[in-house]
Amino acid sequence: MVDRSRDPEGSWRGDGNQYLDPEQHAETNAQITDIHQAEKKLTEHMGEAEQKNGCGARLVGLEHRLKGDDRIKEKIADLCETGAPDATAKEIGRGLPDAIRYTFCAEPGNYKEAYWDIKDRLQVHGYEMYYSENHWSSMQYKGINTRWLTPEGQRFEVQFHTPETFHAKHTITHACYERLRNTLTRDDERRELMDFQQEVCSWIIAPEGVTDIPKYREGGN
Repeated sequence: MVDRSRDPEGSWRGDGNQYLDPEQHAETNAQITDIHQAEKKLTEHMGEAEQKNGCGARLVGLEHRLKGDDRIKEKIADLCETGAPDATAKEIGRGLPDAIRYTFCAEPGNYKEAYWDIKDRLQVHGYEMYYSENHWSSMQYKGINTRWLTPEGQRFEVQFHTPETFHAKHTITHACYERLRNTLTRDDERRELMDFQQEVCSWIIAPEGVTDIPKYREGGN
């Protein structure tokens, strides 16, 4: 049970005992407001890409496009304490790559073309991709994760899946993911969870040519 009885007014403490002091909490709330505002235009442009792409790529899981406010606060609190102790909560909040996230789903036969099509359409709006990771060779997760920056400096994530990989991620292995990211999960349970994820992934057939899609880091890193 988390004890909040001595926390000052205006502060925030999460169920995992993450903490934001009143100043950090105010900065975080302001950043969450900015995130919600940026999401409106982004979702409009994602809808355009869905309607106009010639590969049948469609948006899925759109109801999850915004990370929950408390989850954002947890991540900022963790980074304030360990990851970037000298940065302000506002600076950390602007750097979160997945506070806004989208998923495009395409059939295996169109997957490779859908990636390049959607990428081109987003760049037309001035969005800059600074990271792309091709996970199709992974034994734990299949798909491509990309990270982007708007002209105003808001970061967001776009994932690319097939119907099969989206079902595996969203329905079959999601509980495993949540347990694996829990620091209290025992090592023996972690091994079992990872074995299960590997078993699920072993049944997924990679789309033709998908390994040709390169990873990308801005600046070549």
